[in-house]
Amino acid sequence: MNKMKLMGSLKWLWRASKGVRLRSAWLSFVGILYIGAVLTFVWCCKRMVDLATGIVEGDIFAMGCLLVACVISEILLSGLSLRLETMTVVRFSNSLRHRIFDHVLNSRWAGRENMHTGDIINRMETDVQQVSSLLCKSVPLSLVTLVQLVAAFIFLLRLDARLAWVLLCIMPLAVVVGKVYLKRGRELTRSIREMDSAVQSHVQENLQNRLLVRTMERTTDVVDRMGFLQGNLFGLESKRSYISLFSRASLQFGFVTGYVTTFIWGVYGIQSGEVTFGMMTAFLQLVAQVQRPVVQLSQEVPGFIKAMTAAERLEELFSMETEPKGEPVRLEGAVGVSVEDVSYTYPDGKRRILDHFTHDFKPGSVTAVVGETGVGKSTLMRLILALMEPNEGQLCFYNAEKRVQASPQTRCNVVYVPQGNTLMSGTIRQNLLMGKPEATEEELREALHTAAADFVYQLQDGLDSLCGERGSGLSEGQAQRIAVARGLLRSGGLLLLDEPTASLDAETEKLLLQRLSENLNGRTVVLITHREAAAQLCQYEVRL
Repeated sequence: MNKMKLMGSLKWLWRASKGVRLRSAWLSFVGILYIGAVLTFVWCCKRMVDLATGIVEGDIFAMGCLLVACVISEILLSGLSLRLETMTVVRFSNSLRHRIFDHVLNSRWAGRENMHTGDIINRMETDVQQVSSLLCKSVPLSLVTLVQLVAAFIFLLRLDARLAWVLLCIMPLAVVVGKVYLKRGRELTRSIREMDSAVQSHVQENLQNRLLVRTMERTTDVVDRMGFLQGNLFGLESKRSYISLFSRASLQFGFVTGYVTTFIWGVYGIQSGEVTFGMMTAFLQLVAQVQRPVVQLSQEVPGFIKAMTAAERLEELFSMETEPKGEPVRLEGAVGVSVEDVSYTYPDGKRRILDHFTHDFKPGSVTAVVGETGVGKSTLMRLILALMEPNEGQLCFYNAEKRVQASPQTRCNVVYVPQGNTLMSGTIRQNLLMGKPEATEEELREALHTAAADFVYQLQDGLDSLCGERGSGLSEGQAQRIAVARGLLRSGGLLLLDEPTASLDAETEKLLLQRLSENLNGRTVVLITHREAAAQLCQYEVRL
């Protein structure tokens, strides 16, 4: 099963890399040119020492110029590589986050979110960063490192074949340790990522509801819970660090052993006359060029593990079912909704919320939907909005000329005002323009007046007054009326109002309902309410 998951993650990574493959190839090409400049530098050093000691004849000044050219090339290529790498990572990260954001926003709602928003944000940040690092850094680096290993080994092989094979045989321990880390480290990394998401979810939710936490006198409990989660995360990180430390120590031992072996080999070679001073210089530089690639490849193992785990977690986001796309189906004039023998049970529930419910919300009618909490009022709204599909029966939108089944494409006919405070952070104007981006000042004023929200113009900055996250800075009643005005700006023949007066006093409620009834303009209205004053203004009443 683990192999299947690994193969699935690799396939997903290949698909995800579609927009970055060419840039990664260029990054690898620049890295290979850099390796060429480094090995040419090593050859120049050997040649200059041999020229200085009289082993060979030639122009030492020309060789010095070539040496300087190699150094300049290394600096330029290193800078170019860094520039390409940075831009590639940023472009790919932004692109991947954009695709995830679009997919999650368009995912089908099943009545209960499967993932906490803090977990989703954590995946969009940390997991995207790790996948981007793998595809835009680690993969090109690994390719360049392999080229470096092969080229340096061939260079050393031409100088001294025995030493080359001795050095290459010292490092297999790195591969063995890498495999051990891969198995255990993968399990720990998955647990660490899940615990990290739990910490972020805890922080986000309690910061959003910090006033509730304080008024319930649970600040100490929340902070203690934070410490508990962080303690678990620290323990997991500590375990992984031990494995990483053991792996790193083994690699360093292999590296030092290789360097000491090369140094002693060169000393005895000079003593026996088989090794020149130029060769000794090349040996000491090439030992790093042979061993460092092996070390680097092994050190990429932890990053590979993290990226595989991150790919699994991102793949889970992309596996979320999305709503079917298509052209909007707009019905002109007053729009009716026929609910025919509809039953609905939430996926994780056993009780039918709606049981063979039938009603015709006729075009131009005003209907109050009343009933106790939990009987299905909000569920009915979500079915009309096609956020969910009924288990049985069907819902149809219709007017005098046309009849179509409810779907995401019929949502353009609906003006929806949800229950509670649903304002976004920003200005009041920005919130209103969500309903109609091209709305004029007169249209904004008219919508606010109908929603009994004229108070906006009494604020210091009027429409440009700022409201914080979830409408902070405004009272619940004020935020609710602005949300109603936002909904009224949206075009559509069906107006769905979910408890629009729940936070209003009796006088303001009466004013709002009166103005709404005077400005329906032929719209069909479905009003969820538990307040008699609101229900009495409706033509029809449906009791669930």
